[in-house]
Amino acid sequence: MTISKEPEKGLYEFFESNPKEADKEFFGRETNADRRGFLKGAGLATMGAMVGSTIPFHQNMPAGFIPAAFASEDVLVGKDGLTLLNDRPVNAETPAHLLNDLITPTSRHFIRNNGIPPENVNPETWELTIDGLVKTPLKLSIADLKKNFKTHTLALAIECGGNGRSSFDPPAKGNQWTLGAVACSEWTGVKLKDVLEKAGVKSNAIYTAHEGADAHLSGKPGKLPISRGMPIEKAMTDNILIAWAQNGAPIHPNNGAPLRLVVPGWPGSLSHKWLNRIYLRDVEHDGPKMTGTAYRVPKYPVAPGTKVDKKDFEIIERMPVKSLITSHKTGSKIGKEIEVKGHAWSGDRKIKTVEISIDFGTTWQKVKLNDPINDGAWQNWSGKVKFPQAGYYEVWARATDDAGDQQPFALAWNPKGYLNNTLHRVALTVA
Repeated sequence: MTISKEPEKGLYEFFESNPKEADKEFFGRETNADRRGFLKGAGLATMGAMVGSTIPFHQNMPAGFIPAAFASEDVLVGKDGLTLLNDRPVNAETPAHLLNDLITPTSRHFIRNNGIPPENVNPETWELTIDGLVKTPLKLSIADLKKNFKTHTLALAIECGGNGRSSFDPPAKGNQWTLGAVACSEWTGVKLKDVLEKAGVKSNAIYTAHEGADAHLSGKPGKLPISRGMPIEKAMTDNILIAWAQNGAPIHPNNGAPLRLVVPGWPGSLSHKWLNRIYLRDVEHDGPKMTGTAYRVPKYPVAPGTKVDKKDFEIIERMPVKSLITSHKTGSKIGKEIEVKGHAWSGDRKIKTVEISIDFGTTWQKVKLNDPINDGAWQNWSGKVKFPQAGYYEVWARATDDAGDQQPFALAWNPKGYLNNTLHRVALTVA
């Protein structure tokens, strides 16, 4: 694995730069007296639970101290070639040239966590609650899901809303994803709409709300790290799965085992991991990372660096048109003729065309574009390129969807660094 040079401010950096604020945020201790009380009562028990043992010499722990055990484990076990952006919570992306498979292997699927993954993920005892504005609340085991609903296997693309954030100037806070917070694995499960129909959606339900078993970074019981939702119309579409398998095997622990939502085409934050509850509401959901500026963009274009009032942000729904070159890595030396391959996707839409250019966008050639394997999957494309002579080249790729939206050359800046869909460029040298 590799470590990003520009990670999101993780736990260690937070404690190093502002130990008092970190103590308050993570452990609820603000003064030395608070700290002493914390280390004698429930706080000490919480910290002990987080490191997995009692702490005999806890009284010697200095202010702003963070146990090394918090990040001692190899968080990328079962993953291949991912770049670790943050270790707590775990966030890791896949370099574009390692995403060349038509279906993303589990080992190459990116990781976006918001809290601490649960330790007890036994699929035999896992339970999903469906409640809120439903006629018949349900409690379902994974065995119940398999027995009572039709099972489906679908290739579904998931992309983090902040994919491409590292290109923003001025920089936007958050994980500095380059291009690899996207994947299209095969998921097996049941359709969310089938489960909701079984529960009976009440007429006044307008929004879903999702919860998982991951814990908040503070370790505080009952505090959710994230709880997002979607309009009921989206929830009742035909390609959203409650999944228990990834590429024909149990889901990777950091990809949400044993049960997760998979919501293609919308921000990956909706594809809730370690899923244990979905409830329906008669208002727009207001859970953690659903309000303020989280997963929201300004309602109008803004100049780079502009401060935008919170009331002028709107929730991100469908993801924009995008393409990725996966057959070649920037810096590669090649011959005069190559085949360029990649993927393209666009929210709830289909891709109409993909074009590539080798002369800095002066001319473009269409490439072969395959239909998606199913609704919600990315589309694979390929094209042969002949270079006129030796030298430095850039291969550019841009996609256009069936509504006419096309990838731009310039980045549309926003304060949170979301939705970067500029055309992809790969630098190559012809020998």
